[in-house]
Amino acid sequence: MSAISIVSMGNAGIMELKGKHMQYSKLWNFGVDQKIPADKKAKIASKTGMILGYTPAFVAAIGSFFLVPVGDYRFDLLRSAITIHFFKRIFEVLFVHKYSGFMDTEAAIAISISYLVHTATMIYSHYLTLGFPEPQTDLKYVGALLFLVGISGNFYHHYLLSKLRTKGMAERRVPGQDYPPFPVPFKDFLDARSKGKDMD
Repeated sequence: MSAISIVSMGNAGIMELKGKHMQYSKLWNFGVDQKIPADKKAKIASKTGMILGYTPAFVAAIGSFFLVPVGDYRFDLLRSAITIHFFKRIFEVLFVHKYSGFMDTEAAIAISISYLVHTATMIYSHYLTLGFPEPQTDLKYVGALLFLVGISGNFYHHYLLSKLRTKGMAERRVPGQDYPPFPVPFKDFLDARSKGKDMD
């Protein structure tokens, strides 16, 4: 299972290096494969694509509670974390983010399959360890705390990002500004380069 994940992620990385980017969201027009003109590719609304991407993995995570109703505490924590993670993503798509663009249908399907396979692989891998002794160092509670802090912070971050975009707006803008936000570290890099300095 690990080999499948490594090959899958390696292939995605190689495709990115070759310039064949996933055609969704901010990358829609970046490095577009010119073999098929953009207007000939099948597209769906970004919101629909995101729902398509997250829902199968969410259903698989929920389904694991019915397929294997009895598991140890560690197994239940894993399934719960995955379920909460994809529920949060679907909730954000439906109620937080404001979508205005389109997404390549192929990319939506590839993302959906990737999330589904990774979810099923994580759950199945842990299922295979049921009955084995627990690790000597118990990090369940530390992990659960870090997960809750991380997912809460991520949700808050996405909420703040959604406020940078008004309905029908095609790009994020800082309120009161006329230009899209420019990443400060990148700006510093460009400033240093323009002055002939090296960045460490």
